Amino acid sequence: MAREFDIIVYGATGFTGRLVAEYLVETYPSGVTWAMAGRSLTKLEEVRDLIGAPADTTLINANSDDPASLKAMCERATVVISTVGPYQLYGSDLVAACAATGTAYVDLCGEPAWMRQMIDAHHDQAKASGARIVFSCGFDSIPFDLGVLTLQQCATAKHGKPAPRVKGRVRVMKGGFSGGTAASLKATLAAAARDPRIVALLTSPFALTPGFKGPHQPTGLIPEYDSAVGAWVAPFIMAPINTKNVHRTNFLLGEQFGADFVYDEMMVAGLGDIGKAAAEAIAKVNPLTGDKGPKPGEGPSKDERDAGHYDIIFIGEYPDGARIECVVTGDRDPGYGSTSKMIAESALCLVQDVKGDGGIWTPGALMGDALRDRLTAKAGLTFRAG
Repeated sequence: MAREFDIIVYGATGFTGRLVAEYLVETYPSGVTWAMAGRSLTKLEEVRDLIGAPADTTLINANSDDPASLKAMCERATVVISTVGPYQLYGSDLVAACAATGTAYVDLCGEPAWMRQMIDAHHDQAKASGARIVFSCGFDSIPFDLGVLTLQQCATAKHGKPAPRVKGRVRVMKGGFSGGTAASLKATLAAAARDPRIVALLTSPFALTPGFKGPHQPTGLIPEYDSAVGAWVAPFIMAPINTKNVHRTNFLLGEQFGADFVYDEMMVAGLGDIGKAAAEAIAKVNPLTGDKGPKPGEGPSKDERDAGHYDIIFIGEYPDGARIECVVTGDRDPGYGSTSKMIAESALCLVQDVKGDGGIWTPGALMGDALRDRLTAKAGLTFRAG
């Protein structure tokens, strides 16, 4: 049955939610039906006017502490975009509503313990209802999820089999993480302090692959010289969520990357002694803690977002010494400008390009090539493999 709206942007009064709505206004002035939702109609009106949305844009009152309002919202949409985090505090009832009503869902979640809880609680119901629920549709983890998928497709075409060892190395990243990412990390650490079982999920590379556990994985926590990139590398703060999503993609695709697949992510720090010192310094600093970063609802100016970019290389290695590479780039800062485009295009991919079965998915496993094509055409990403 057709829904009233292709997309509802839930959390449109927040900083990232506003960017998503603004992107839809500017990029899809026609051909896409969408609405804005949040807990304050007055604030929604302000955002509508601020971003230049049409005066007749539908505004929907929905609140995370009112499950009935969430269910009513879901029943009107083909896809709900949720930018309301931390998801472990404000997202559970919305996922439940989507699973119950057969509504597709995308978010920006980087909270693996909560994601596993949602998989355990709602995957089967989503399969039954046809709800396509896709977590982590921003910088964590689309460039990494699709980067590995692209590399392995190229590896299989060139060598007849996937690369058993893949390294993700962030070479350039200009622009910060979002205030919501920082808030999510703090909420996760607080939850782990209350429940030791969460620690086990946070530390397991296979936390999102129920019933499957692959080989030992590198932790990526210790600075090292990496001959694959010819430089010193340091821990990458988003690796704990990205690596779990990549392993879930492999799991959902029937171990397309191999049952023996090994993957890690690190940041390129530099060359020689200076690179070593930089890697060691990075390892001691957590950029998501402290009070210097943006708070939820805050973010950089448009000029700052436009000046941001990132460059990630994925290196596939074979036991016989063969090697294959994939480079992924983005043309905006990762935490806001690129992320807002990626989640909007993910939602549109579910509306226009990909049907698929219900369940709780990753971007790579459900949308794969279709999403990569959209992001290349619309969202300023590039994928180059060979």
